[in-house]
Amino acid sequence: MKIKNIQDIVRPEGTVVFVTGVTGQDGSHMVDYLLRETSANIIGGARRLSVENHVNIRHLENESRFQLVNFDLTDSHSIYKIMEVAKPDYFINFAAQSFVASSWDFARQTWEANSTSILDCLEAIKRIKPDCRFYNAGSSEEFGNVAYSPQDEKHPSRPRSPYGASKSAARTLVKVYRESYGLYAVQGWLFNHEGPRRGEEFVTRKITKAVARIFHDSVNGKPVIPLELGNIDAKRDWSYAEDMMDGVWRMLNQEKYNSVGLGLGIYPRPTSTKQISAYIQDYVVGTGEQHTIREFVDEAFSYVNIHGDWIGTGTDEICVSQGGGVVLVKINPKFYRPAEVESLIADPRRIKEELGYYKKTTFRQLVGKMVDNDLTLLNKVV
Repeated sequence: MKIKNIQDIVRPEGTVVFVTGVTGQDGSHMVDYLLRETSANIIGGARRLSVENHVNIRHLENESRFQLVNFDLTDSHSIYKIMEVAKPDYFINFAAQSFVASSWDFARQTWEANSTSILDCLEAIKRIKPDCRFYNAGSSEEFGNVAYSPQDEKHPSRPRSPYGASKSAARTLVKVYRESYGLYAVQGWLFNHEGPRRGEEFVTRKITKAVARIFHDSVNGKPVIPLELGNIDAKRDWSYAEDMMDGVWRMLNQEKYNSVGLGLGIYPRPTSTKQISAYIQDYVVGTGEQHTIREFVDEAFSYVNIHGDWIGTGTDEICVSQGGGVVLVKINPKFYRPAEVESLIADPRRIKEELGYYKKTTFRQLVGKMVDNDLTLLNKVV
């Protein structure tokens, strides 16, 4: 796909949305959502890499309402330049160092990408186009060592990783700039969300890719190499990533979607971005349903009609196939984190009641979509 430099952007007429991280899972889904549900023109920002990584946006090659530009969130010059040239009406940030496990190894990089860069974004919006609406992707990892369950918007920040800390810091900056300068700036707490576009380093995609491989090898009489995992009893609230984009857009247009506040006139009808900012809220987005990594594994294997039994305890626990006794899963201590977040589950009542957001995809459907995708990819290779 042809990628432009920022100075070569031609700002389209009408509403312009700038989306960062478009080669990733969330950014690419956001572009698809905007093209489908709005008439906006989208500019997508992606880091220049020596090896192209455009698989998630390849289908946008000939899309007239989409432009792809070189953009680096950790370069303040890049941020100011995009604001000056594109003058977007919306700035949706999905670029980040988003792999929690790596945040211990790359703590400074994580902080600069997830926190310092947000300060630069807010400053650029404040100085150049203060009516631009800004969304920054927050995370359930901000809650960390949870005080109560399920977690709602009032839950305190208690991160247990550099990643969670960086997102908590960014949230504070978003709140400060919203309250100090009247910016329409929000940061949703997005609980775990997955799908076929998920990077292979994430545990859910690691699972579905391994299940596809094990299924293929077992059918073709090849030796099965077990899947290796760390803490399989960690509990998470998993959504389908594509569903969540609707929640993000509703957060960015709360005066339109808020049926119990702005929408019904309970609050005074705002006439400017600064007035709107006095009423906008950050929201928790999730399913309110919790599953362990162990359950995710079982569901993925069940999808391809492989059923296993868990045997042993601790790091000696394994999952073996019923009847055949083939080892499917092993525990590897190297995949344990220095500080584990054992349980996260969303309380999404407010975004349902106030903005009308609901999940569309069940846990079983999510796992099935991911396994299907990895089976398809594997069949193309072999």
